[in-house]
Amino acid sequence: MTMATADQMVAAVQAYINSYNAGDLNGIVNVFAADATVEDPVGTPVKRGHDELRAFFHVGVEAGARLFLDGPVRCADCFAAFPFHVELTWDGAVTRIDVIDVFQFDGGGKVTAMKAYFGPGNMGPA
Repeated sequence: MTMATADQMVAAVQAYINSYNAGDLNGIVNVFAADATVEDPVGTPVKRGHDELRAFFHVGVEAGARLFLDGPVRCADCFAAFPFHVELTWDGAVTRIDVIDVFQFDGGGKVTAMKAYFGPGNMGPA
């Protein structure tokens, strides 16, 4: 079975962040496999497939959210985990959310599953 390389996984994370910050929904969705799942944050309903992912990411892009990588991407097996923070204006205040995302990859370097780990204690003024 073919596995994504660490270089492919790091490139996909960077493409996700760059596309998000450019407001490029097609670029964001293109990082994901056609039947990929997103649980963001963990514990909320899972979004599945490009249409649901596009609708989900549209909300953040429209809110002007910006993503900032806070350390190296950690790759192991078919997974990449990375710390980052989001800055957006929420209820009139610039807010920071500290997040750790975990991407699972297929052999072609597409994300098959994404889980975002953060909670109320990870949100505050930017």
